[in-house]
Amino acid sequence: MSVSVKSNTLSTGLAMFSMFFGAGNVVFPLALGQYSRNHTGFAILGLLITAVGVTFTGLIAMILFDGNYKHFFARIGKVPGFLVALVIMGLIGPFGAIPRCIALSYSTLQIYFPDMALPLFSLISCSVIFAFTFKKNSILDVLGYVLTPILLFSLGFIIAKGLFISPVAPTTDLYPSDVFMKGLKDGYQTMDLLGAFFFSSVILACLKSEAAESHPKDDKKIIKMSLKASAIGAFLLSTVYIGFSFVAAFHSDSLAGIPQDKLIGTIAINVLGPWAGIAACVAVALACLTTAIALAAVFAEFVHNDVSAGKIGYIPSLVITLVVSYFISTLNFMGIAAVLVPILQVCYPALIVLSVLNILYKLYHFKPVKAPVFTVFALSLAGFIYESGFLRA
Repeated sequence: MSVSVKSNTLSTGLAMFSMFFGAGNVVFPLALGQYSRNHTGFAILGLLITAVGVTFTGLIAMILFDGNYKHFFARIGKVPGFLVALVIMGLIGPFGAIPRCIALSYSTLQIYFPDMALPLFSLISCSVIFAFTFKKNSILDVLGYVLTPILLFSLGFIIAKGLFISPVAPTTDLYPSDVFMKGLKDGYQTMDLLGAFFFSSVILACLKSEAAESHPKDDKKIIKMSLKASAIGAFLLSTVYIGFSFVAAFHSDSLAGIPQDKLIGTIAINVLGPWAGIAACVAVALACLTTAIALAAVFAEFVHNDVSAGKIGYIPSLVITLVVSYFISTLNFMGIAAVLVPILQVCYPALIVLSVLNILYKLYHFKPVKAPVFTVFALSLAGFIYESGFLRA
């Protein structure tokens, strides 16, 4: 493999991390540590299964389908597959992940700028996102080479300092099984599996363009490069999740009663002091910005190519994406989360099953898919209805 391909594999792995690491990836590991206290290790195990293991299972499944989500979802039927893709795109786009990134940035900065208005902040954020996405070809270069190293340094500094000065984690009366299940469910809220289905095409396009000179039409080489880049992204995500969870666990007494969307700012003040704590704001802003950039570009492409069949250009599609994101972001982080939680709880298990079955289909020609996926979806829906108390009224 040439030096340029090795370099590109590394930058793609960094870009994967920056694409996936957004608002949910900041909030939920911290909230999990705050909740789990001295049992945080069990909680992290659950989180890593669904937030990292499941995410990269979906990514590998999509790589085996050459990044073609239409073929991937069509295995459950053409119409159901399109509807599932449409719902997922809405969730990771302007109706979920993008405005959630904006809202979390606002909540964190509000600690330092209490008079700042959310609508104005959202407008500025959408303008910045547009500036980075109107030229599609520069996205991975910006993410992989510029923003991600800054983000990693900022997050690493917060974690290192937080662990260095940390007290002993307070004890909790919760059972290890309780916190494990909490971590397992909180992994859904990162929404990274949903992103993996559509990030794969961007990642593969980047790797193919670099590998074409030395290994033209070598599919096995592309898959190996993709797996190496995925391993880099997974390692970085896992490291940050573990660090964030333990920092929050050790400082959980000082975080009592703090809302989830303000945890990172509060920890920054406790760990770094009121002035150095601005580093946390920079880290969160960069994490949310890099994810929102990737999501906005992917959703605009979806509107351009699939929804409008090319009738709406990429730039108008991008404007539509950001206008919707702006209005949804004004619901604030907790309001958006309240809408997303039940949807993800119902849909995620079926999407996990679909990913596994599609891997088995590509590797071993295992064909059953519709019955298992729809059965799991029905069971998840029934379980959510029961937990919500609708059947016990």
